[in-house]
Amino acid sequence: MNFQSIAFLAFLALTAAVCLTAGRSSRRRGMLLLGAASAVFYLLAPRGAAGMLILLLGCGVTKWAAERIADTDRRHPALAAACVYHIAVLAVFKYTGFFTGGVLSMGWAPVGLSFFTFQQLWYLKEVYTGQYVPAREDSLVLYSFFFPTVTSGPILKPQAFFPQLWEGRFLHPEWADIAAGLYAICCGTMKKVLLADAFGVVVNNGWGRLGELSAPAAWLVVLGYTLQLYFDFSGYCDIAAGAARLLGLRLPVNFNSPYRSLSVGEFWKRWHITLTSFLRECLYIPLGGSRKGAARTYLNILVVFLVSGFWHGAGWTFLVWGALHGLAQAAERAWGPGRERLPVWIRWGLTFLFVNAAWVFFRAPNLSGAMELLGRAVAGGFAKPQEWLLAGLYGKEINAVEMLVPAVRSWTNILRVVILYGVGLLAALWPRNTVARMDTFRPTIWRGAVLVAGMVWSVLSFTGIATFIYSNF
Repeated sequence: MNFQSIAFLAFLALTAAVCLTAGRSSRRRGMLLLGAASAVFYLLAPRGAAGMLILLLGCGVTKWAAERIADTDRRHPALAAACVYHIAVLAVFKYTGFFTGGVLSMGWAPVGLSFFTFQQLWYLKEVYTGQYVPAREDSLVLYSFFFPTVTSGPILKPQAFFPQLWEGRFLHPEWADIAAGLYAICCGTMKKVLLADAFGVVVNNGWGRLGELSAPAAWLVVLGYTLQLYFDFSGYCDIAAGAARLLGLRLPVNFNSPYRSLSVGEFWKRWHITLTSFLRECLYIPLGGSRKGAARTYLNILVVFLVSGFWHGAGWTFLVWGALHGLAQAAERAWGPGRERLPVWIRWGLTFLFVNAAWVFFRAPNLSGAMELLGRAVAGGFAKPQEWLLAGLYGKEINAVEMLVPAVRSWTNILRVVILYGVGLLAALWPRNTVARMDTFRPTIWRGAVLVAGMVWSVLSFTGIATFIYSNF
């Protein structure tokens, strides 16, 4: 069930009403109903029944291992066995085609398997190190299938989830929580529908006719995907955070204005923060971190980002994308304090340019396509972008404006570009993001009117809206 649908909004409203009502009389009953709602949500996904069976088996393995980790004689074999199981299941469903050159392929994977796998591994690691001690009343199934996070995260540490189930606000949200939750849901929906998918129109048009792109058009495609991916994934996380807040739960921050970063290292402290935290705690530090000399540190960084790239997708383009980010961070460390003495605008510009260029490999169907787009961006000539690049962008809205104000017909293309990219850059670079505003949000008539108008526009645009990009990973 897509977040950007009337069906999801109805599901969320019904789930919140039932669970909050039940939670007033019995927290445990409300928790059971929330678990049931999360199961229904997952079952409605493509191949939901088969996927749920695979994930439930994974929950069973995790529970079995967690119980044996408490036994000091069996903790190492139990941890190893469970980790091997989870990684093997992920590899079979997601990477069989890659490792066999396409000879064999599963053809499908349980929805959210990549996020589920890392969350189970994080749970096991926290239990193994004693950072989290499981309680008898913990619901591993709810932790694994919680409907706002099951398909695309954020990846939850156990101590960021389970303690909240027994705190005062779970199923007993305050009015401020409800207002903040609705605010985040509206913002996330508008990010996805009005911005991410609008940029997606330009990006898809450009990738469909690479050989015809001029340099300005190529840069519109490159920058368009940079903004599309951000608004798509951060929009999902905003909706997830808002849905959880309606139930009295707080999700960890997953985005913190990443395109304001002054270095690639800072970018990864702001982008997909829970994934970065998982890789740092569960891979980088166990590999030795930065404790074994410069060469080993650079190698560890590279390994971490190769794993990050491969986790995102079974293809050479994702590995190149991961390698670029690993090498960039190694280069920044090698450069040292000298880089910090550069003017802020130069550091920001270098970082933003690098991130844009690296995203090309993330989006490209193959390496040759990525190199072709980058080549067009450098040597494609200075002709203005052709009209086909904007075909379908705000089509209904533009038709309505042209009917009301015929004089703007000759200016609609330039207006579409200026407004879309101007608003997109402003929103992406704004210092305070949606999650930061949730804790201080106070409803007013003006804010309510803007949010209602944006949601109405979004709902009217639901038809034909694509699914979230990260749900494919």
